[in-house]
Amino acid sequence: MTSTATRVLVLNSGSSSVKYQLLDMADGARLAAGLVERIGEDTSRLAHTPLATGGEKRERTGRIADHDAALKAVAEELAADGLGLDSPELAAIGHRVVHGGSKFTEPTLITDEVVAEIERLIPVAPLHNPANITGIRTARALRPELPQVAVFDTAFHTTMPESAARYAIDTETADAHMVRRYGFHGTSHAYVSRKTAELLGKAPEEVNVIVLHLGNGASASAVRGGRCVDTSMGLTPLEGLVMGTRSGDLDPAVIFHLARNAGMSVDEIDSLLNKKSGLIGLCGDNDMREIRRRVDEGDERARLAFDVYVHRLKKYIGAYYAVLGTVDAVAFTAGVGENAAPVREAAVAGLEALGLAVDADLNAVRSGDARLISPASARVAVAVVPTDEELEIATQTYALVSA
Repeated sequence: MTSTATRVLVLNSGSSSVKYQLLDMADGARLAAGLVERIGEDTSRLAHTPLATGGEKRERTGRIADHDAALKAVAEELAADGLGLDSPELAAIGHRVVHGGSKFTEPTLITDEVVAEIERLIPVAPLHNPANITGIRTARALRPELPQVAVFDTAFHTTMPESAARYAIDTETADAHMVRRYGFHGTSHAYVSRKTAELLGKAPEEVNVIVLHLGNGASASAVRGGRCVDTSMGLTPLEGLVMGTRSGDLDPAVIFHLARNAGMSVDEIDSLLNKKSGLIGLCGDNDMREIRRRVDEGDERARLAFDVYVHRLKKYIGAYYAVLGTVDAVAFTAGVGENAAPVREAAVAGLEALGLAVDADLNAVRSGDARLISPASARVAVAVVPTDEELEIATQTYALVSA
């Protein structure tokens, strides 16, 4: 790598989409960003924003056959801005990989052996790892000599003790089929816990933080001294908090009950719990803004959905307070966490004995900056910290290839 190579392209490959950002790690500047969606359909769309020049967003529509064609189209858009994949200033490509199992505990330089291991983990991430692998293979074919790095959603959570990571089932069966708690949203939890410590003027090693990543997918983590000691998602992203379309925690016997009494297949139950549950199952909406509008208009189904959501959130705050023993901050992040003041207020209401409270005026402020929303006198800080998973992936990628 030359001394001028400070750019990192971050790729997040989904089953029918590719999100991307190009960042310059010399100053953290975003040079370009975009999304290719509906890959393989006649209605494919690529939206590209040249951030470096402040230019207008460009769009192209029409069939993009596969991920190979998608990444080639991305490369063309970047080249049009003088930011092509053949640039000597490109240091590496960082790939978001959802599941790294127990083996991948840190960002990893991609080799054929690493790809094979990610492929081996497909049974525990059937919706995500295949798409991540496709993106990796395509990018490696386009730039085979360029360092490419896998940054795993699960890696931050590999510091959990066995007492938190183990399910209480037969250990031989669990080990044979990789059944344990892995956790997800790890890049977000890592970034937000570190930024929260920074907001408090302390080093991550000095701070205990409960991080609440509340988007359409939602998860909580207990972070002691910069290391995750527990998180709400488990073998898959289904466990834990109530989410936009996922149930979160439920009695496992619900599955047996639906199979025996409703005649539902495994695939039907899988679809129910992942796509038709959570907020959308409770009230027909998974957008918290719409739910709050309905609550304000007196809609009882929306009120129930909101109350169930907050009840589960409050339970996890209490549980992770107990796990940590002492808590310095609770940090809200992601779409709902950063923007839904009523959720933040309701989540800590009644927890004053634990030192938690929000200042109504501070909580009402809308801002893209990390900020405290608790009263100055509060024993535990309550913070809103916008997440930046792309920057976290780029930072970890660049640190590895420039070491």
